[in-house]
Amino acid sequence: MPAAPIQLTAHALLLDMDGTLVNSDAVVERCWGRWAERQGLDPAAVLAVAHGRQGHATMAALLPDRPVEVNLAENRRMLAEERADTDGVVPVPGAPAFLTALADLPHALVTSADEPLATVRMAAAGLPLPPVLITAESVGASKPDPEGFLKGAAALGHDPADCLAFEDSGAGIEAARAAGVRVVGIGPRALAHRPDAHADTLRDVTVTAGPDGTLTVTVRR
Repeated sequence: MPAAPIQLTAHALLLDMDGTLVNSDAVVERCWGRWAERQGLDPAAVLAVAHGRQGHATMAALLPDRPVEVNLAENRRMLAEERADTDGVVPVPGAPAFLTALADLPHALVTSADEPLATVRMAAAGLPLPPVLITAESVGASKPDPEGFLKGAAALGHDPADCLAFEDSGAGIEAARAAGVRVVGIGPRALAHRPDAHADTLRDVTVTAGPDGTLTVTVRR
């Protein structure tokens, strides 16, 4: 017998992009696989760290003795590679209808991508950009630092405790929790990090708005 749906209420939603709205795994695996090979690292071990983080933060975690300037320069090259490669970038199942349902509701994109990459990937997936964007340029620290989620909540005019984050990665879930934001995990990567609710895809998530502006998020399991 299927488990009963979980219902959570909030006043605003904070949405990760890669792995949550957009499936860009093919591009991430190609770009970071090449980087891993150049560094003599195991691509699988690199990908285990890369999801959810800004590129320079991934590099710093894997090669802690490298100068920050080298990581930042290499990250700029990596972002250019990722912008140029949209082969296999598709929406997560249910993302188009999910974003359509949010059109007039308070929501923001909180992503480790920079704005040009976010724009390219959302367009490649055929998805509209949310009205509020918190991107790599918006913050001084990458996820799992909570700064992005705190800024997203502030931009929407709500306390973090009144928001819900949608995330797929361990770094993203850790960042949301550190900001005091509850988390709906999307996809297989999220499950191990014990989000407040979990859905295989966005097809299993419904958002309805009450007359007072309260959003009810129903997650089918």
